Amino acid sequence: MSIAETMIPPQAPPPAPPRPYTLSRFLGSVTLGIWLALGVGIFFTVVEGWDPEKFSRYGPSFLSGLGVTLMLVTSSILMGAILSLPVVLGRMSKHKFWSWLAYAYVYFFRGTPLITQLFLVYYGLGSFRPQLDAIGLWWFFRDAWNCALFTFTLNTAAYQAEILRGAIESVPRGQHEGAAALGLPERVAFFKVILPQAMIVALRPYGNEIILMVKGSAIVAIVTVFDLMGETRRAFSRTFDYQMYVWAAVLYLLIVEVLRNVWGWLEARLTRHLKR
Repeated sequence: MSIAETMIPPQAPPPAPPRPYTLSRFLGSVTLGIWLALGVGIFFTVVEGWDPEKFSRYGPSFLSGLGVTLMLVTSSILMGAILSLPVVLGRMSKHKFWSWLAYAYVYFFRGTPLITQLFLVYYGLGSFRPQLDAIGLWWFFRDAWNCALFTFTLNTAAYQAEILRGAIESVPRGQHEGAAALGLPERVAFFKVILPQAMIVALRPYGNEIILMVKGSAIVAIVTVFDLMGETRRAFSRTFDYQMYVWAAVLYLLIVEVLRNVWGWLEARLTRHLKR
């Protein structure tokens, strides 16, 4: 190659041809436009029909219902996390009975709707009042709040168990072998080596589960628990103003947005050593 040839700058690649305006892009643009128009219309309608008197009258009830929702979700998530650990151990057990029992539990609570489970506990166990009264448990199951908390705990424990099991199985086999080579007992190796790494993997799915529980908690209003949706239904029954549901939707959006940002910060904080 001559000196003149080496001094010739490389040619830039030809520009990519423009993407054709396909039917899918057209439908996407139309759908986006419809949603934007709908959102703007709802916003101006709410602003135009804003009633400060209703807001001052029912605002405290909404805040009270919001507290009930947060208490229900927080309590069920924490108790479900505790319950999910033995379920995970049962699922991963080599003993067929415990493995099958844990599988049946997870299969039922992940395969049936949450509202069905709530009705089975709230209405179904009410049919066994004499038996529950005989063993001293009727005082618990006669309260709608306790039934909701019990159902939500069992439901989220099944989902958390599968999240945790998948995270544990994703830990490389070399970590198990390294812990064994150091002479660590199996229980110590699990809680000190395997579980912390699995929790990093499970962090994002846990956040999704919490958000789903927040939105799913609205069904407890059907069994007379006055959470956020329960207070919304009561306010609407007195005013017949659809803005009550708009306020509830805004509060649910705020909860989810706060959770999303907090969980994103937590994930970035706990995984910062993996990004170096």
